[in-house]
Amino acid sequence: MFEERGALIDTLVAANWRSARLVAVECVDVVWRSLGKPWRCVKTLAARTPERLLIAPQDIRTNDPTIAADMYAGYFAFAGKIVNSHGQSPFQLSPPSPGWAASLVSFIWLRHLRGADTALARANARALVDDFIAHASDNPALPVWEPRVAARRLLSWLSQSPMILDGADRDFYRRFMKALGRHAAKLECALGNGARGETRLLIAIALAELGLCAAAMGALQRRATNLLAFELNRQILPDGGHIGRNPQTLIDLLLDLLPLRQAYAARGVAAPPALLNAIDRMLPMLRLFRLGDGSLALFNGMGVTQAHSVATVLAYDDARAAAAVNAPHSGYQRLESNGAVLVMDTGAPPPYEFSQRAHAGQLSFELSSDGQPFIINCGAPDESRVAIRAAARATAAHSTLTIEDTSSSHFCQGGSFMRHLEGRIIAGPRKVTVERQDTGEGPGLTASHDGYTREFGLIHQRALRLSADGADLIGVDRLAPAGPPSPDGTARNYAIRFHLHPALQTVLTDDSRSVMLTLPDGAQWIFRADGLRIEVEPSICFATAGAARGTDQIVVQANSGEIPVINWSFQRQSS
Repeated sequence: MFEERGALIDTLVAANWRSARLVAVECVDVVWRSLGKPWRCVKTLAARTPERLLIAPQDIRTNDPTIAADMYAGYFAFAGKIVNSHGQSPFQLSPPSPGWAASLVSFIWLRHLRGADTALARANARALVDDFIAHASDNPALPVWEPRVAARRLLSWLSQSPMILDGADRDFYRRFMKALGRHAAKLECALGNGARGETRLLIAIALAELGLCAAAMGALQRRATNLLAFELNRQILPDGGHIGRNPQTLIDLLLDLLPLRQAYAARGVAAPPALLNAIDRMLPMLRLFRLGDGSLALFNGMGVTQAHSVATVLAYDDARAAAAVNAPHSGYQRLESNGAVLVMDTGAPPPYEFSQRAHAGQLSFELSSDGQPFIINCGAPDESRVAIRAAARATAAHSTLTIEDTSSSHFCQGGSFMRHLEGRIIAGPRKVTVERQDTGEGPGLTASHDGYTREFGLIHQRALRLSADGADLIGVDRLAPAGPPSPDGTARNYAIRFHLHPALQTVLTDDSRSVMLTLPDGAQWIFRADGLRIEVEPSICFATAGAARGTDQIVVQANSGEIPVINWSFQRQSS
């Protein structure tokens, strides 16, 4: 017992030392940025006002004209919350949630008003923009100048500028141009004040787009283009994945990068090669994550798949490139056989700067057959459901192995002192190996990770093979000592979990040695695990629209000292 406590203490101490090092880096960075802050403030005061807009990028996100009518009636529905303004300015209301407030002042909803294509919607859009310019900064509850929000608002205003400026008088036009200039200055200031991760790339996109759209903004366009190229080279990996490892990030970025590419062409300005190359790499990578029904596998922050967004992005894939199957830099693998698709997480956690939405799901996988996903991870809840986000990130929320109900990665929960690190991964697997075996028997993978080595002295190894006819998935999970066996022969309890899609029907046999799974199309699969006792326990799918949805999970439990290896299988039953 004392040895177990000592190992746990060593792990926590190591994690805390890592936290302390990261906090020290943060403190030095804050001091460094503070020294230059007065100069950046002067730069903001000297913001240049664009003379006029020359082009408007296309907003390729889909729109819903009925939302325009709701807004005109005073109903503003964002992030799962609906507010009736009762004739007041929405920018002077008390927001019901941070997500609602951020969505309101991002103006991403302007596309719905443009989709209505009526004089009333255009007038309402202009009035709301004018109201924001006049009053939004007066409401401290709104994250008006939070960098991500401000960058998104600038992109929305530029793409919807034909609607906003349609019928506008000279005074409004001048106010709008001045507001665009202020956005540019604020965002450049944010870059110097420590905007990090994905935010830096979004700011670069917004500034580059403004530099292209506005007259006489060549200097801004060149600075932004250089920053854009730098961040794309840093964040988009050679295999096309994003460094944060979240499939949703690819969709979000492509929805912005594709119109930006068009804007460069419209102005006759050469787009940076980094932009063109990134788009070409990202599209096959996005296809890697697609299961048989078109949804994206639930890894590292991925929630509900917005099918219309995926379809819109893939429509721009002129080459119609096949899905990537081997993404060693991003840490994902894809197996396909006769209508069966398996996607597996074979990567280490992302750098801490990009890890706020990453999960502890190493060696987890998702499987679909003939268009129906049936082995899944629990996925990520939407932004409005903050309370359950930590549970969704745990290893137990993934179709993989857990030791002693412990996650393979540790997340920082540092309170106000370490608020910059809050939610980021501060300890986890450092070495994740993977090897593909594509043979006549079907594609296979062998992978391992050391996320449990420091705490338990064990390495998780997993081998998978999908049969050539797509009717069998054979798996082996093994816990191997990371070094010489410990003198006391300490054994660990562990569990292998397979979370099931909510649409499945599950029947556990009387002897608890197998589970029959019935898919919506009537196809049946049977699960077995070396004759071991199998349990079917409640699970939850967080990646659903609205409330999380209950489902089942298959659980096989054992002790590493007695049973270090478990062979298991999913086999489709012939009709």
